[in-house]
Amino acid sequence: MYSTSRKRALLLTLLVMVGGTLISALVAGRYAQQRALSAESAQVRRQLDLYAQTLQQRIDRFGTLPQVMALDPNLQDSLSRPLSDAERQQLNLKLQRANSVTRTSTLTLIDHRGVAVAASNWDQPASNVGEDYSYRPYYQQAMATGTGRFYGIGMTTAVPGYFLSQAIYDADGKPIGVIAIKIELRALEQEWLQSTDIVMASDAHDVVFLANGDAWRYRLLRPLAPAERAEMLATRQYADRSLQPLRSRTLDVLPDGGRMVRVEQPALPRPMLWQTYTLTEPNWKLHLLHDASASGAVGRSTALAAGGIWLALCFLSLFIQQRRRLAAHRQRSRRELESVLQQHAEELRTAQDGILQAAQQADSGLSRSLAHLPQGVVVIDNEQKLVAWNARYLELFRFPSDLVKVGRPIEEIFRFNARRGLLGPGPIDEAIERRLNHLRSGRPHMRESEKDDGTVLEIRGNPLPDGGFVTSYADITAYKNTARELRSLADALEHRVAERTRDLDEARREAERANRYKTRFVASAVHDLLQPLNAARMFVSVLRGKLQGDARELSEHVDAALAAQDAILNSLLDISRLESGTLQTNVRAFALSPLLETLAREFGIAAQSRGLQLDWVDTKAVVVSDEALLRRILQNFLSNALRYTPRGRVLIGCRRDGEQLRIEVHDQGPGIPESLQGEIFEEFRRLNDGVEQERGAGLGLAIVERIGRLLGHRIGLRSTLGRGSVFCVTVALGQAEAVVAPVPVVAPADPGDDSPLRQCRVWSIDDDPRVCAATRALLERWGCNVELADGPQAALEIASAFNVPQLLLLDVRMGEWRGPELYEELCLLWQARPPVILVTAERDDALKAHAAENGWGFLPKPVRPPALRALMTQLLVRHRGPGG
Repeated sequence: MYSTSRKRALLLTLLVMVGGTLISALVAGRYAQQRALSAESAQVRRQLDLYAQTLQQRIDRFGTLPQVMALDPNLQDSLSRPLSDAERQQLNLKLQRANSVTRTSTLTLIDHRGVAVAASNWDQPASNVGEDYSYRPYYQQAMATGTGRFYGIGMTTAVPGYFLSQAIYDADGKPIGVIAIKIELRALEQEWLQSTDIVMASDAHDVVFLANGDAWRYRLLRPLAPAERAEMLATRQYADRSLQPLRSRTLDVLPDGGRMVRVEQPALPRPMLWQTYTLTEPNWKLHLLHDASASGAVGRSTALAAGGIWLALCFLSLFIQQRRRLAAHRQRSRRELESVLQQHAEELRTAQDGILQAAQQADSGLSRSLAHLPQGVVVIDNEQKLVAWNARYLELFRFPSDLVKVGRPIEEIFRFNARRGLLGPGPIDEAIERRLNHLRSGRPHMRESEKDDGTVLEIRGNPLPDGGFVTSYADITAYKNTARELRSLADALEHRVAERTRDLDEARREAERANRYKTRFVASAVHDLLQPLNAARMFVSVLRGKLQGDARELSEHVDAALAAQDAILNSLLDISRLESGTLQTNVRAFALSPLLETLAREFGIAAQSRGLQLDWVDTKAVVVSDEALLRRILQNFLSNALRYTPRGRVLIGCRRDGEQLRIEVHDQGPGIPESLQGEIFEEFRRLNDGVEQERGAGLGLAIVERIGRLLGHRIGLRSTLGRGSVFCVTVALGQAEAVVAPVPVVAPADPGDDSPLRQCRVWSIDDDPRVCAATRALLERWGCNVELADGPQAALEIASAFNVPQLLLLDVRMGEWRGPELYEELCLLWQARPPVILVTAERDDALKAHAAENGWGFLPKPVRPPALRALMTQLLVRHRGPGG
């Protein structure tokens, strides 16, 4: 019966260990795989958002070009009458020059019959001139509605592209032709080749027309309806390309809309994560197929780890249970031994002589009361002679049968053990005397001793009331072996933990190096991108001054688009500086009211233009913060509030919160779901509820979160769907006496017709020819005499004491030259130090401080023309002095 219960317990233990291992491995592996898959899906979604932005920006870059060209009187005149060969050639050259500036694929002018009158590729073998495009949708749409868009393969050039068209009207408002541009999107496919994923774009018919692999291009994501096939044949959208189906089988659908699919044609060896992003204009879709095998590896690793942890817990539980059993057994034996000792002590106190006599008569010290104890036990009297013992004592030390007798001195037993080496190294007499003295002292003791055969004994000694002594010997070899195994296991675990710690430290250092490289790359890339953007804004400013009516409105749209691009680049640069820790702060106490008043005035105009009401609550509070960075936080809050509030009002004010002040911006927008309230502070995260044409890049709140972390300000958000949101920043309150009074700034008087810029001799030095050309055009429009608009080498070649400019516009980073160093060289040649304005794409606080110390002007690129004009006027007035 006992054996059967033991087997059942062992079987149950094995089932719990094996079953628990399998269940924990399956559950943990599945959970870890789903978590890893969700993280990968979110990363893929963010990557797809970036691809969609790139595609949309490439299309938007040319979106207004057909509208601008349709207003050209020369094109209108060319379509209203027959052209001579010379006039047609002049028209071809004009389109060719325009195409070289805009860098589109082709520009084509089509008459009311659908025949191409002129084209930018007139001198190519596959020229568009004379071809009939009346069957093309972009022509039909433009003639019918004024504008047209269509993606297809060019029937003349056999080059695919995206066609944008605009109708050209006569004086009576009747369409007399179409101007069409074609944009090639091959560059996007080249960019996609850098990705290890499969990236595709499909049209409204779900036909893949862009992909980073030839095997995926011109594939059908679904069967075409007969009407769709007829339409594509009529428009010859994809010419003679064979459209093969892309066959796939959905394995699982993720919560965020992603799918796990098995792609069967073209065949892929493993399941893929498929994410789709829908573009509203044009009606396209972007698809990204990502190899999600890493999530499976994570699941398997986690399953193994969970199984290992379960087994470790099981073994630990068994070990603890064994320890408890051993402790209980030892406690029970101890109680029994104490009971026996008490009985013997009582007997010794009352009838010691009788016990000795009985023991001598029995000629044996074996005590029946001690026989059942698992420990070896020996009892001596106050004369240090044997009184009693048990069989376990004889078994442990293997004494001869005639050695252990009642009345034998314990010293002889010690000496016998010493000859066998059981008392340890050293002189035998000293070891024996030490033990005898310990027995005479009557002090209890406990120690451990290991024999030559590996047996470990726990020796406990306790005095008896009449001067005797009882000693027990317990075999604890199994316990010691288990303890050694546990120490070995602990050492192995500590070694593994140390290895993992070193690996994590190395991974952290690698991540920090990668972050520093990324920060330097972003700063350099933004600097290079700001150069052409600066030139473009100057050209647009010049163009806007020469246009009237609708053309001027179009130029203002272009300037607004460039300003939005400028804001995105500056946001990227701010994030780079925040992550790298190079952004300097100026934390001080200042009054909050002027800042709120300025923001309310600036954004109040924008609110009125949208039909909104912006209110603000005045305050006398003094806060401690960086005024410029706090202003940046509140500007982002207000911009988002106006962008996502279709109607109603926006409120900015503050509330006390103990020793702090909470500045809040309330809106009546659609609200933010709780599941997205953490994600909107990430880069490129945007809600889809804002005004479509004014959606930002998704960087504002990411910058807010980083600035708040830098200044130690808590950023908060409360939102209710359908009622609105509240964004807030919590700052420390300051003392009014700590506020530094601002230095009054005397604004220059309005110069009127006697503007200092008129006939002012100006030099502009920049290593970008486009910036030089744009600056010259802008300054000449203001009446300046631009004697030089060129690079640093040209300036050094002509500089002398006879051509000192009245004002110098100077770039900072120009190849091997730095602006301040070049200025010193020129001053030696001029023998004078004219006023200078540093115009640079670098956001370097040290450079800005250096310019302020020398009395120089400082403007960041891209330059806003009103700011440039104001600064030039201020420097010229200050340099001339009161006397003019």
